[in-house]
Amino acid sequence: MIKPAPDSVRPTVADRTEPPVGGRFVLGRRASLLVSAGVVSHTLWTSAAPALTYGLYADEWHLTHTVTAGIFAIYPIGVVVMLVAFGGISDQIGRRATMLAGLSASLAGALLFAVAPDVWWVFAGRALMGIGVGLAASPSTAAILEFISRERAKSAASVTMGAQAIGFAAALLLGGALTEYGPWPTRLCFSILAVLLLILLTATWFLPRHPAGGAVGDWRSRMPSVPTDVRRVFAVSSTAMMAAYTFGVLVLSLGGQVEHDLIGSPNAFLNSTVLSLFPIVMGVIGIIARTLSPRVALIAGALISCSGMVLLILAINERDLVIYLLAIAAAGGAYSLLFVGGLQVISAAAPERNRGGILAALYLLSYLSMGALALVLGAIATARGLGLAVDLGAAAIILMNVATLALATTTPFTKPHSAAPPLST
Repeated sequence: MIKPAPDSVRPTVADRTEPPVGGRFVLGRRASLLVSAGVVSHTLWTSAAPALTYGLYADEWHLTHTVTAGIFAIYPIGVVVMLVAFGGISDQIGRRATMLAGLSASLAGALLFAVAPDVWWVFAGRALMGIGVGLAASPSTAAILEFISRERAKSAASVTMGAQAIGFAAALLLGGALTEYGPWPTRLCFSILAVLLLILLTATWFLPRHPAGGAVGDWRSRMPSVPTDVRRVFAVSSTAMMAAYTFGVLVLSLGGQVEHDLIGSPNAFLNSTVLSLFPIVMGVIGIIARTLSPRVALIAGALISCSGMVLLILAINERDLVIYLLAIAAAGGAYSLLFVGGLQVISAAAPERNRGGILAALYLLSYLSMGALALVLGAIATARGLGLAVDLGAAAIILMNVATLALATTTPFTKPHSAAPPLST
């Protein structure tokens, strides 16, 4: 609900809301949490939005696997560049201002996709989407942690993951339907995304303002950083998140072509429905994951992930659609467990004054691994075939899960920092 700004927020140690100038209205806690979850949702929506159009671009502009993988990879590269340069900036200028900048870049990227006359416009749009997500990912995650009530603090990771699942599934199902049955198959889905981003941008404007938390002019503090005392726990979380995020390479970058080969259908909506099994299972398992301890979630996620990658290798080699569906479902469940477990661990250990920078460092490693793997596998798919690329990608993810298992079973986890007091609504 919207109410006058001076009465809407009670100050906390980490984030004291300043009275707005000129009687600006701001959102209460519940509405702010919903908008922050929407910003998180857009990060996976923009990531998955072109998944069903890669093949159309390849046919229209005669693109190789290397080029289509490059379109995918420019997105995490853009994310990484922004995280390296400005990963901790939300700790300096506030969550709201940083999310507004990120949503503006994502909106510009969606508009470029909607009017793209050639592949270079697509590359530019994808880069802008990466810049937008690089700016918005960590502050929106931090905002969820800060706007959620004390009683539901443990659910913050599940709320974040659930928002990702909704954005992911919506991008695939809506994008597939519009691509297959709507006019302008390479443009309409991005036009609708642009409208949704504009609405979200407007809602974000009404979030509470938080003052800068660091030293003015200290650019080093705006880069992602991890305090020494939480680096061991950060290693657990980052390894789990890297394993989870690299699923995106196999599901989004190469998954469309894999499904085309296995299903034998050019129907984009059918292919998107199969791909959407990943976020659907991801959302369902997220409800279960919040009831588990972080250690149990990480161990279970790593084991299920390894099983899913073995199934994926079998599916490609045997050309078996049923095994492929099982692999996608396992990957979705594993993503949920690894993400929720990893985020719970780092959220408990991260001091509030450094939360934005620590989460930025976490996303930095996740997107860096995704981009690097996408480029390597795209080149291998072009030179040696899609099957070998998927096999090597699955093997790389298995190795990350082995590292996650080793760290999760040997690292002592930190007790949670105290949650912020409730905000009025």
